[in-house]
Amino acid sequence: MRFDLVDLSLFRHVAEAGSITHGAERAHLALAAASTRVRNMEQTLGAALFVRGRQGVALTQAGRTLLQHARAILRQAERLREDLGAYAGGLAGQVRVLSNTNALTEFLPEALSSFLAAHPHVSVDLEERLSDEIVGLIAEGVADLGIVAGTVDASALKTYPFRKDRFVLVVAAGHPLAKRARIAFAQLLEHDFVGLDRASALQRFLADKAARIARPLRLRVQLRSFDAVCRLVECNVGIGIVPETTARRVARTMAIAVIPLIDPWAVRELTICIRSLGDLPPFARELVEHLRAPA
Repeated sequence: MRFDLVDLSLFRHVAEAGSITHGAERAHLALAAASTRVRNMEQTLGAALFVRGRQGVALTQAGRTLLQHARAILRQAERLREDLGAYAGGLAGQVRVLSNTNALTEFLPEALSSFLAAHPHVSVDLEERLSDEIVGLIAEGVADLGIVAGTVDASALKTYPFRKDRFVLVVAAGHPLAKRARIAFAQLLEHDFVGLDRASALQRFLADKAARIARPLRLRVQLRSFDAVCRLVECNVGIGIVPETTARRVARTMAIAVIPLIDPWAVRELTICIRSLGDLPPFARELVEHLRAPA
């Protein structure tokens, strides 16, 4: 069988996205070209790799077997490129990172910017996911490292402390809740929320917490950043839940009140998780050590 690295990379992207369309986007290929490549792979193999459905695609047994090998081959190809880059006059590599919303918005931008400034030939593929999803994906070899909440079970992986934060409630300065010293998430569900896009990891997490007590999360406005959430909260459009680091920073210039949540899940011990330090490509190991350094 003749599968090249472009085929294998596309196949991995489609399998992980659960969609040929989204897989093609991740692989930077036109949908028609991606579909043709997938069909050619299946014809060459003589077996279906995906089961097509209205909601996307799912792997067949043959597809699951190929995915394991594709990930291993692509990791080896990336390591080969890094090792040979030294002889070509400059190193080059890519590190795949999965992160929850809190770390991605509040801590990783600064940490990654300093790392990338020191490694101009390295790129970082950063994707936002829920913490429990990240643990499973790192174990499967989908990415090199993940940043997760310390509350999830990552005992099967090697972990290192990263940062500590907590989620807090933000309301307009004149809001009825503004004078509360602290509050529980369940007491907030009668109010309208200003939040992130429904696809964001944090918004899915909060929606799940509301669903567990059979209450809807009344999301009135969806935005793309915590700063924007705080701005609309200040305008009394609704209430919001954001990291305390964000809330304290923007409270210097916005008329908002910051109220701690008493729920145990609100405290966020953020953790770096990997399969094994020795199995990581050189640049991924360097990034782990960089992230472990004190802020």
